[in-house]
Amino acid sequence: MEFIKNLADRVLNGEKLTKEDGLKILSIEDEYVMDLVEEAAKVREAVFSNQMEFCSLINAKNGACTEDCSFCAQSAHFKTPINAYSLVNKEQMLEGAEKAVMINANRYCIVVSGRRATKEEVAKIADAVKDITKTYPVKVCCSLGTIDEEDLKVLKEAGVDRINHNLETSEKFFKNIVTTHTWKERYETIKKVQKVGLSTCSGGIFGMGESDEDIVDLAMTYRELKVDSIPLNFLMPIPGTPLGNANNLTPLKCLKIVALFRLFNPNAEIRLCGGREANLKDYHDVAFEVANCLMAGGYLTRAGREPGKDEEMARKLGRELVKNRGNFNKKPIEV
Repeated sequence: MEFIKNLADRVLNGEKLTKEDGLKILSIEDEYVMDLVEEAAKVREAVFSNQMEFCSLINAKNGACTEDCSFCAQSAHFKTPINAYSLVNKEQMLEGAEKAVMINANRYCIVVSGRRATKEEVAKIADAVKDITKTYPVKVCCSLGTIDEEDLKVLKEAGVDRINHNLETSEKFFKNIVTTHTWKERYETIKKVQKVGLSTCSGGIFGMGESDEDIVDLAMTYRELKVDSIPLNFLMPIPGTPLGNANNLTPLKCLKIVALFRLFNPNAEIRLCGGREANLKDYHDVAFEVANCLMAGGYLTRAGREPGKDEEMARKLGRELVKNRGNFNKKPIEV
């Protein structure tokens, strides 16, 4: 308890928590997890007050991916129950933006499968983004794989606000879940995104067999990169993938992970995404005492819960939704 009750003060005073601190956080006995949540919530409130943001996505190109990510239904290496399709047309991308606005999402992310979007796909997406930003009050993000600076500049000029590119896990563990590309490649892509002046969104998937040390290493990497948004995904095992039978998480372990990322990255938007409902279970709403963003309206290949339930939760928590291309009224701390 002595360790837990000083965490918020340490972070708010600008102290960088250590790897040893992170390992302690993840090993806290379950009976003290709510005390941990209380400390992490103090940091969230100090930086973000009562503001909360929804984001939404369109799975704009699905399946037939050459990469072998062990968690992913879209890999061509595995037999999974999905329908592959090529890049959707502009009208469908605009329809997705309209749906995002209807569920009060402040951000709309265009996502494609594959190692990287082709030049032709980037051009088509950029063309759609121009119309989206003229028509709908929503910020546009993209998740297009390992794209280069030239394409990033094209997207930025079109009106893209942020790029998502997840590291997924620690550099050490990455080779256990992906062999067709490297962690370093993904890391360098994030640096390119920052170089061209786009906002960064990068997170991970938990429950893949990673160690506590791997989780802490990822949190520390994002602190070093100073990413703007950290989406936290909790594995939803997909039949046909190598991780189809994985069962490595408990709701309280998920809460510890959420608290860890908030305490190590106090100024980042902590965004709960895939698997939040299935893994947090009865502690789902509790996690949003710490997190301040969520992905609403479903995920890439799995449905989420009804957006109305997320709005109801936000009301019960007394949160003000950031929408209509709004910005967080942040009070960042020096770390």
